[in-house]
Amino acid sequence: MIAHLQGRLVEKNPTEVVIDCNGVGYQVNISLHTFSLIPDGEHLKLYTFLQVKEDSHTLYGFVEKQERELFKLLLTVSGIGANTARTMLSSLAPTEIIQAIASNDVATIQGIKGIGAKTAQRVILDLKDKVLKVYSIENVSEMPRNTNKDEALSALEVLGFAKKAAEKVIDKIVREVPNATVEDLIKQALKNL
Repeated sequence: MIAHLQGRLVEKNPTEVVIDCNGVGYQVNISLHTFSLIPDGEHLKLYTFLQVKEDSHTLYGFVEKQERELFKLLLTVSGIGANTARTMLSSLAPTEIIQAIASNDVATIQGIKGIGAKTAQRVILDLKDKVLKVYSIENVSEMPRNTNKDEALSALEVLGFAKKAAEKVIDKIVREVPNATVEDLIKQALKNL
């Protein structure tokens, strides 16, 4: 299995990247979460998961090891394939999915496009013990909600901005300035939207 790729970023779009590793270009499928974390520089390292099927070999890439491990856990759930797992990681941050699984939050998981009530319940049923074991209860319960982020997001929605676009911009700002006030978040987001 290919554990990671490190090389020159040749192509980048929201669903895939091409990484040149010593003259060989690897096409790697990514989630929107990973896309948002990819630096603007030319050099890139992605943790990968290689899915081998009869008719294809598909590489999935992740900036964070945690996201890759969650992706692998999601694949163990009956009814969830690689594309559905990637959609889940594109819709919610890995920590949000872990929190939803650990706290039996069916509504959050069901809110992801393509996930019905039964699949959401199956995800929680199949993965809750594994998630609590891997990430430990302390990690899950202490994941703080950023109320400044939530308030800024709702303010931008009231102003008419699309939730997904606003969320991406706000997440980026929160990563750069974790202690930003609601006002700062809104001002920065308005500059970037």
